[in-house]
Amino acid sequence: MKISEVSKKYNISQDTLRYYERIGLIPKVNREANGIRDYQEEDIKWIEFILCMRRAGMVIETLIDYVQLFQLGDSTIKARKLIIIDQKAQIDEKIKEYEKISEKLNYKITNYEEKLLEIEKSLSQNIKN
Repeated sequence: MKISEVSKKYNISQDTLRYYERIGLIPKVNREANGIRDYQEEDIKWIEFILCMRRAGMVIETLIDYVQLFQLGDSTIKARKLIIIDQKAQIDEKIKEYEKISEKLNYKITNYEEKLLEIEKSLSQNIKN
């Protein structure tokens, strides 16, 4: 798959893909004879993983640490798992924050609806009088 295809499929810029390769988040991508990148299935899996972790809020530096640990092999499984657990805990905390925000917004919405009903009733009564 060409870089333009990967870029389009995952809605990520070609520059970002090159950057991820340059800093080691994805392995060096195979190139055709003319030098054009040719992403393989394994490259795509790394891209999907990176995008998932970025959406989860993981910072680039932590991702780099994770990839470096991965490259060291199975002896780093526990360390890698701890990175993922930590990120999950951060997401869970954000979910709790968003739930509180959502409750406050629902409260405001309900209050607005009640106020609007009061105003409409008042207007309705003024029309009848």
